[in-house]
Amino acid sequence: MIQDRLEGVIAFHGHYCPGVTIGYRAALIALRELNVARAQDEELVAICENDACGVDAVQYLTGCTVGKGNLILRDWGKQVFTFGRRSDNKMLRVALKYGGMSSAADLPPEERRKLAFERLEKSTDEELFDVRWVDAPLPSPARIFKSVQCAQCGEGVMEARVHLREGQPVCPECYGEVYTRRY
Repeated sequence: MIQDRLEGVIAFHGHYCPGVTIGYRAALIALRELNVARAQDEELVAICENDACGVDAVQYLTGCTVGKGNLILRDWGKQVFTFGRRSDNKMLRVALKYGGMSSAADLPPEERRKLAFERLEKSTDEELFDVRWVDAPLPSPARIFKSVQCAQCGEGVMEARVHLREGQPVCPECYGEVYTRRY
């Protein structure tokens, strides 16, 4: 069963890598500790503090998706995942421990990767992760908004995302909001 789940994650993501393993292990911890199954709707929430490979494992295993509004990405560059159960508002934070994946910088890249896999596959949850219950509000369930037409490009845009320019609705892109990574 566990091997089948991992193979499903790998097929969904496209390859096997340390990041997938981190998300896989974090999601399994959350499902176990929250005593929940894969979400069918929004009964489970996942907040991922990165936009890396592990997010795919979280999505595949937990059933949390951006489209349903119960997978929230906060790209803070941290291997941290918080999971919430809507039935009682319990939230569990699963954070990869600092140094848990560190490897000798002088090793060639392929050897560092091999060492990372060994640590991820052989270490206990307690060795790899800081797991704790947190007292924080769960994000609101997804809301559906009316679409309006952008006065500049003519495309439809969620009413809650428009800006007004000279009294006319303008989408974020036409308004000048640019979404870029800052690395």
